[in-house]
Amino acid sequence: MKYRTIGTDPQTRREVSVLALGAMLFGSATDEKTSFAVLDRYAEAGGTFIDTSDNYAFWVDGGQGGQSEELLGRWRRSRGIGDEIVIATKLGARPLAPGTSYVDNPEGLSAKVIRESAERSRERLGVDKLDLLYAHIEDHTVPLGETVEGFAALVTEGTVGLLGVSNHAAWRVERARALAAAAGLPGYEVLQYAHTHLRPRTDVPEALFPDGSLGHAGPDLLSYLRAEPGLTLVAYSPLLKGAYTHPDRLPADFDHPGTPARLAVLREVARETGATVNQVVLARQIGGELPVVPLAGVSSVAQLEENLAAVDLELTAEQRARLDAAH
Repeated sequence: MKYRTIGTDPQTRREVSVLALGAMLFGSATDEKTSFAVLDRYAEAGGTFIDTSDNYAFWVDGGQGGQSEELLGRWRRSRGIGDEIVIATKLGARPLAPGTSYVDNPEGLSAKVIRESAERSRERLGVDKLDLLYAHIEDHTVPLGETVEGFAALVTEGTVGLLGVSNHAAWRVERARALAAAAGLPGYEVLQYAHTHLRPRTDVPEALFPDGSLGHAGPDLLSYLRAEPGLTLVAYSPLLKGAYTHPDRLPADFDHPGTPARLAVLREVARETGATVNQVVLARQIGGELPVVPLAGVSSVAQLEENLAAVDLELTAEQRARLDAAH
């Protein structure tokens, strides 16, 4: 395994594995036995960066979520896991009542919700301190300053380590970080967005969420990452839920004339390296110029093994240039 540092403050920064494991469906669609087997193998391979959220997976049973955090808590206790594993979670998109969703009834990002939801996450995970806590989706009903202060208070109190933000417009991320800096408060240091080798269409809105918040890491977000070297991008859905090996799963926003060319180069590089297409996608992010940590979810140990092999796949500068240039 290889590692990189997230965060800049010596008091809160953490060293994490360059491949993160998504636990979205652990404890729901992925049963406990399989989930534990995947987690055990990931930890055995040196993996130290696991991602979840307080609303995973509300859509499976029409509830409010929490299954993933609860399973991770049981796994930690049964294996005697301490702070050597960094578990990141999110708040803001948990439905306020069963049968609803983050679209019409989200918990939001008020100071009250931030405090109460973080406490519930700590209880489900069985930890005294949340290693990394994200603002999951935008909340336009609460002043940004209140959200910034709400998250910062938990860091100051020691119940949260690093702060992150997911699926927000780049300008709102910058504004929130500026507010925190001006007030001398800890701010967002980790960004989590959908990011992969293929590029989404540019002639349709990039929003993945009905509230208009950003899902994909577009040009604005990536240029912001280049300008702020202290930030890290955690890239979710790097393998497009299996679309690289099952073309019928390709999301509609990737259906455009540029996709075949990028897929062709990807397959060329895979043949040259003897690796799978998925491994090339992950290796491109792991060893790239920008600080990107791919976040891949799996439903079996076999899928995890394929992903783990990408850590040691070294792409040449020429191969990277070809992958970047295809359009």
